[in-house]
Amino acid sequence: MYRIVASIISLQQHLDSLANNPIIYRPRVCPHCSFGQLWCHGCYERKADRTGSASDSLNPIPIPRYLCQGCHQTCSRLPECIPPRRWYNWTLQQIVILMLLTESSLRRCSKQCCLDRHTVRRWWSELNEHHQAFALSLRMRFPELGRSVDFTEFWQNCLHMMPLSAAMAWLDREGVIVP
Repeated sequence: MYRIVASIISLQQHLDSLANNPIIYRPRVCPHCSFGQLWCHGCYERKADRTGSASDSLNPIPIPRYLCQGCHQTCSRLPECIPPRRWYNWTLQQIVILMLLTESSLRRCSKQCCLDRHTVRRWWSELNEHHQAFALSLRMRFPELGRSVDFTEFWQNCLHMMPLSAAMAWLDREGVIVP
């Protein structure tokens, strides 16, 4: 099951989709037991809007949940603009990765992006750790990435071709667990 609903690239677009076409979030089958009957089961909230002041914020952002009739487990799907297991959005993560790819230090990157150095290090380490799986899946879908000879060139070319959120949505569709 895809955890990410592709092509919903902004929080406002997500809110509009929930209001006008919420069916796009419903999984076809349960990710736990593959049973095909899922019921709407409310929503949970994420504080995904970190762009402005609290008064201008779109928070809380509702994420629809679904309950399986077969195994009674719940599941949900996120829009492309909200990372599944991360506090910060894909755009900020892409900026950090691009800075590190151009040989900025962890300290400089953390200062310029107003992030903790440990957060920057963790993102960088996880990208390095999962690079082989990510690169294999992305090269199968985008053959032009196969011309990249090393880690740095691969990610520079990939992020030049598409935003990090789109790359992670493609990986999610391939069944690769994205951070």
